Amino acid sequence: MNTLALMRHGLALAAAFAIAGAATAQTTLRIGLAEDPDELDPTKARTYVGRIVFASLCDKLFDIDDKLNIVGQLATGHETAADGRSMTIRLRPGVKFHDGEPFTAEAAKFSIERHLTMQGSFRRAEIAQIDRVEVVDPLTIRLQLKTPFAPLLAQLTDRAGMMVSPKAAQALGDKFGTAPVCAGPYRFVERVAQDRIVVERFADYWDKARVHIDRIVYRPIQDSTVRLANLKSGQLDLLERLLATDAPQVSKDPKLKLATGTELGYQGITMNLTNGEKANTPFAKDARVRRAFELSLDRDAINQVVFNGINKVNNQWVSPTNPFYQAKFPTPKRDVARARALLKEAGVTTPLALDFMVPNNPETRAVAEVMQSMAAEAGFDLKIRVTEFATSLNEAEKGNFQLYMLAWSGRTDPDGNIYSFASCKGPLNYGRYCNAEMDALLDKARSVTAVPERKALYEQVAQRWLTEGSVVYLYHRALLFAHSPRLEGFKVMPDGLIRVTDLKLGR
Repeated sequence: MNTLALMRHGLALAAAFAIAGAATAQTTLRIGLAEDPDELDPTKARTYVGRIVFASLCDKLFDIDDKLNIVGQLATGHETAADGRSMTIRLRPGVKFHDGEPFTAEAAKFSIERHLTMQGSFRRAEIAQIDRVEVVDPLTIRLQLKTPFAPLLAQLTDRAGMMVSPKAAQALGDKFGTAPVCAGPYRFVERVAQDRIVVERFADYWDKARVHIDRIVYRPIQDSTVRLANLKSGQLDLLERLLATDAPQVSKDPKLKLATGTELGYQGITMNLTNGEKANTPFAKDARVRRAFELSLDRDAINQVVFNGINKVNNQWVSPTNPFYQAKFPTPKRDVARARALLKEAGVTTPLALDFMVPNNPETRAVAEVMQSMAAEAGFDLKIRVTEFATSLNEAEKGNFQLYMLAWSGRTDPDGNIYSFASCKGPLNYGRYCNAEMDALLDKARSVTAVPERKALYEQVAQRWLTEGSVVYLYHRALLFAHSPRLEGFKVMPDGLIRVTDLKLGR
């Protein structure tokens, strides 16, 4: 073969290798998270960022669409009995868990019972009205209820509806969160705490035609400025919780895209009422002192100073646009004189020092500092203690706080925003508020389906909770995401979670 022929042959081989390499090149989506999630076990998890990761790992019986309609995911349909005391759910055929085990009615029964009975379960309160799970046939289950339960379907659109492999869960026990095995579009690969969570496309996913990206790397980066810098430099493709103050520059940057929505949840302050030694204060013991604290705050000013006015201020667990919002209880305006009078009436010597636990991210710290300044004018001395988010949850359980800046990402049914926080045995009731009459109201609101009747019950809940409860609600966030233009198919969902199906990465 002559030199020219050799050169042509070499070029042809190089081109062939290049084509083959392009055909086999893996696509990787890099997502920046505002915190590191807690354990990746849907039964025991609590964090919003954990729910973002679960959206790739663990399909649920049902999901929501962008209009808040409930749609089937691992379930293909359901029927509720006329008396409201049972629900029959038909399951999708041909579904496999990441370990190759089939998803069947027995597996669904196992997952739901695990949520109900496992020690440390945060799902138990969400679906406590389920009395037993019956296998009707290999692809049908029936949930027998203790009482009619209006929020049930909505609960099954989130972690309570996530299905786990019985084989893996039994083998790993309480270590399941270190190597979760579910039935989502991606399977778990590795986790390095505070650095990354890696998942890879599951070849046997039931809806594989909608999965276009081979690998996802979730990177927890607490500093929002650093997260954005990583996006600009090409180290990330998508980030959640962009700072409101950075939104204008992102919207003007041709190399970035801004996506927005409004959260279902709320941002608020949890107050320690009876949880340990730190509840031994006039603040915990006297509702007048807590009322004074709320009156020292100007929600509108917080929104303008920290968020450029883009959030929706409010004093309730659902937004003013929600059908269950109680217009009878409008958001109170700041009244420093009245706050001081209430403290004097309660016999409090000022300044009253309070341990204020604040998760470590820039916006939350900024809100805390503005609140610190406002409250000081009324006689409160807020001692800000910045804490890593997962650690703050553990501290809250132990009662190691007096005030705790805690967000809730929200649920489609109002019960999901109140029951676990206000009921005596609610797993997220870190302030340990407890009132038997309140429990009775919350339970009754769960058992009726007619909106007017439920709303009337929640009015009674609001009457009590907004005056003596353990949460001061501040605002509902605007959901802000920023991403590279090469990411196609992304849209903000009402629950703020990142759906990874239908996403594509261009060049």
